[in-house]
Amino acid sequence: MEKKYFFFDIDGTLTDMKTKKIVPSALDTLHKLQENGHFVAIATGRAHYKARAFMDEVGLHNMVASGGGALVIDDQLVDNIPLPLEKAKAICHQAEALGYGLLLMLDDSIRVYSKNDLFREQVGERKEPTEYIIDPSLDYDTLPAIYKVYVSISQEDEHLLTLKDTVGHLRFVKDYLMFQYDKKDKGIEQMMEHLHAPVSDVVVFGDDYNDMIMFDPRWTSIAMGNACDALKEKATYVTAANVDDGIQKACQHFGWI
Repeated sequence: MEKKYFFFDIDGTLTDMKTKKIVPSALDTLHKLQENGHFVAIATGRAHYKARAFMDEVGLHNMVASGGGALVIDDQLVDNIPLPLEKAKAICHQAEALGYGLLLMLDDSIRVYSKNDLFREQVGERKEPTEYIIDPSLDYDTLPAIYKVYVSISQEDEHLLTLKDTVGHLRFVKDYLMFQYDKKDKGIEQMMEHLHAPVSDVVVFGDDYNDMIMFDPRWTSIAMGNACDALKEKATYVTAANVDDGIQKACQHFGWI
């Protein structure tokens, strides 16, 4: 059997959005793919520290995390790319001048840093476990690296942040905008370079708009039946919904298991 290199999104692809747990048939499929000699990895926008527990839980050892910025091979973190530093600093300065609260991720942990507590005053807590470190002496211009920036700006007011499109960004909740490395396709390419394998042997699975970037014509892209229409249109193949055993059915269809 020809070896393939699989990259799976987590939320809405591997996991049931209602239970937040991996779909049982998907878990079984991951194990069977590995038993058959395929390379199996996660491809997620989650930061490395946050995705690591899931990777371990489902029995995988490889991962493209942080939107393509972090690579894990054989359980070892081999790369973790921050945001373009000067562009990230410019975003911080503009957001601050506009009066919006900021949170900065400066390392691979649950800690976020800010000059003040304006972010939480404006939009409340982040939607995930977070340790808030308030440091009035924080100086953006002296920071050696910035991994993520959270800005408490609404979708309606995004246009005021004129530097928004200079750095990759996503909005998962209505209250704030997140700037993070957003190049899953580049992360997959870099993984394949590390493995000395051709990108034509890549297979990706996804379900939402943030997976669009990794649906590349150079490899096989499979959209879940519960995927957004735009992703389905870009896919090589559309399978059943994740909760209807879509991952298992696609891998059976192509003869990978």
